[in-house]
Amino acid sequence: MDQDQHAPLREDVRLLGEELGAVLREQAGERLYDTVETIRQAAVESRSQGEVELARLRELLGPLDDATLLEVARAFSQFLNLANIAEQHHRERLHRRHERYPGDPDTDQGLRQVLAKLKEQGVPPERIRETLTPLSVELVLTAHPTEVTRRTLIRKYDQMADLLAERDRPDLTTEEEHGLRQRLRELILSAWSTDEIRRERPTPVDEAKWGFAVIEQSLWRAVPRAMRDIEAELALAGLDTPPSAWVPIRFASWMGGDRDGNPNVTATVTREVLLLARWMAADLYLRDVENLLADLSMHRASEELLARTGPSHEPYRVVLRDVRDRLKITRRRMEALVEGRPVPDGEGFTEGRQLLDELLLIDRSLRQVGLAAIADGELKDTLRRLNCFGITLLCLDVRQESTRHTAALDAITRYLGLGGYGDWDEAQKQAFLLKELESRRPLVDDAFYRADLCDGDVREVLETCKVIAEQGPEGLGAYVISMARGPSDVLAVMLLQKIAGVRHPMRVVPLFETLDDLNNAGDTMTALLDIPLYRQRVSDGQEVMIGYSDSAKDAGFLGAAWAQFSAQEKLTGLFRDHGVPLTLFHGRGGSISRGGSPTRMALLSQPPGSVAGRIRVTEQGEVIRFKYGRPSVAAYNLEQYVAATLEATLLPPGEPEDGWRREMQKLTDVSVQGYRQVVRDDPALVGYLRTVTPETELSRLALGSRPARRKPGGGVETLRAIPWVFAWTQIRLMLPAWLGTGAALEAALDSEDETALVRQMAERWPFFQGVVDMLEMVLAKADPRVAAWYEERLTDDPDLKRLGDTLRQRLAASVDALHRLTDREDLLVNNPVMRWSIRVRDPYTDPLHLLQAELMARLRDRDGDDVLESALMVTIAGIAAGMRNTG
Repeated sequence: MDQDQHAPLREDVRLLGEELGAVLREQAGERLYDTVETIRQAAVESRSQGEVELARLRELLGPLDDATLLEVARAFSQFLNLANIAEQHHRERLHRRHERYPGDPDTDQGLRQVLAKLKEQGVPPERIRETLTPLSVELVLTAHPTEVTRRTLIRKYDQMADLLAERDRPDLTTEEEHGLRQRLRELILSAWSTDEIRRERPTPVDEAKWGFAVIEQSLWRAVPRAMRDIEAELALAGLDTPPSAWVPIRFASWMGGDRDGNPNVTATVTREVLLLARWMAADLYLRDVENLLADLSMHRASEELLARTGPSHEPYRVVLRDVRDRLKITRRRMEALVEGRPVPDGEGFTEGRQLLDELLLIDRSLRQVGLAAIADGELKDTLRRLNCFGITLLCLDVRQESTRHTAALDAITRYLGLGGYGDWDEAQKQAFLLKELESRRPLVDDAFYRADLCDGDVREVLETCKVIAEQGPEGLGAYVISMARGPSDVLAVMLLQKIAGVRHPMRVVPLFETLDDLNNAGDTMTALLDIPLYRQRVSDGQEVMIGYSDSAKDAGFLGAAWAQFSAQEKLTGLFRDHGVPLTLFHGRGGSISRGGSPTRMALLSQPPGSVAGRIRVTEQGEVIRFKYGRPSVAAYNLEQYVAATLEATLLPPGEPEDGWRREMQKLTDVSVQGYRQVVRDDPALVGYLRTVTPETELSRLALGSRPARRKPGGGVETLRAIPWVFAWTQIRLMLPAWLGTGAALEAALDSEDETALVRQMAERWPFFQGVVDMLEMVLAKADPRVAAWYEERLTDDPDLKRLGDTLRQRLAASVDALHRLTDREDLLVNNPVMRWSIRVRDPYTDPLHLLQAELMARLRDRDGDDVLESALMVTIAGIAAGMRNTG
């Protein structure tokens, strides 16, 4: 794509910057505007000279009082948010170009290219059809706290993006252009006048409502739009159009169900979130039905439909009025249950099939009487929404740590006089669990719940299972066990559901997340499949979750990536041999070190056969907003998932060569050793993290409902993966994404034979290509000079300075190793948009970094200063916006 294609992005950034400057002048006065502009120019000049002049920036920032520091931080932070709006809009612009010019090699690979490739490779249409029909892409929205922007500001930013889209119209008059620019300034003024910092930590119910809002404002429109695009591409390729209700996309959620290390997620919260989701679903379908009532005024109808309505000049409206009334009853019933009021009488919808039958009756009638074009309108959109979202809006997963289940069963066995379950070995645990799973008698009576052994934590586990028992199967997804280590961890959850009287048990999904757990995943699942009762229970399918966050924190990016790949290979082969369908659930995050990567790259770098038409992936934090916050972008990303899943299933990558495997193991051994040498073995690491990075200050930011640590105190092992990544990102050291990996590449490139081999791997192995591309992206965002600023301002400890110097040397060596591997002098030469994006942000993030270090130092001397604390929070949010991914 020619460079002029990116000129509109540069123009949008310039325009938004000008309007922000005008607002600053008007609201804060010429003095603040001049201060901000002088700092910006100094940062631009120092970056253009290739060296950031710390002294010059310090001269400008040092004399400023606390209140001015806050306003300066707000100005730079606001610009970075505006740059994100421009970049997001430019992506929409490129997506539209992709639709107009799908052969353009510089746009993303979509379904059209995948279908053409399948035809070129000789894949028969029947095989494509057989794969598409059961294709399953399930995206799991999580409440992981990496979205720093307030919802009220997100609304304003979306409106700004709409105005930028309007400005792209070629037929705008001068008056219209002036009006749009005036409205843009009003919105920027409104954003400037709004506190960008969330002052109160959201509750789990607040987080769930945020997820519902994403569906209401974007995904509700995006799903039918994506399906129409997919249908059009299939027709263009000469493939049969799938049934009108076919939707291969589903959504699930962890918001209100993920209690792993979050004491705020209780059984009461989970129950409320499930009821609120059903309320929201009923409300959204009610809006659809009101629209259908307005449109379906025709009188011709099938005998089947007339038999239902009797003679009528508007038979479709007769059916739809009944549907509308039942949806209103459903909504009222959910309201009453949430508020603890008596549930009103009346027949609402309790199962998705009930609503689906009503809509399909109308659909069949319209087609039968020659009105198929009307059936293919809004009715088809509603049918597709129903098949995607159901009447529960989302399937809610439950996640809990394995030790909590062990503690609950330990209380039960002690109450029964059987000894302590927690003290038993694996064989004893399995024997007990299997005996009780096959027994028909209840294990405990009501008296147990009144016993001292049934403390608050035990009761909470059992109450959660009772909530599962109350719900129908449609609103619930997977019961995920974090820190799953052995077969008994899975059998324990099966028994706990049985104890609670669950008639439709949730599927139990072990999450393998540490390096050891990933390496042992195959053995654990083999042991489970050797149990006849278990094998029978999962004959229709097994789901296994692969952890990216904690594995990377445990072993570093490269070691975790190879362990994830190897575990998936073993699991894929194991379940194929047993004839049990396997769905791999990828616990990815937005950052590179937590598995974040473009959709197609992520799926095509998986082991061959591991996708097999089914994929489940977490979408977290700010990634949800960037990928699904606007309907057009969301529709495009949904199509990308379907296209990539189809391609990875029918044209999977080849098996890696034996030499590649051996080299990968060598690289991993060096990488893990180099990573752990610092993270585990260097006593200065924890002190450096807490002194030089804003790790301790992050807890002040009301990001999410979950504590930053699994347990109070402790070292890196108790720190959650998200704040671990977030903290290093704030100082631009990006340590979790490259530490160890660079050393491994260095070692390989010192050997002529290994150099040829790793270059071959980077050219021909999609898995290793993905590793190299992601490493290049994160190294382009890293900046050792920025990290040195923090260190210089925040510590005099020689041990911490020694470690900082070591880390910066290792980072520089990692960049050098990547240059040697790729034979490219500069990073991101092959990705000009991202390269420009990073460069245009640097003059705005540089002052924020310097401000942040200064504010951290002042706050540590004057803890509790509200102005300083607000300014610090603004710098955290601003740097997060500038980096585009945080955790």
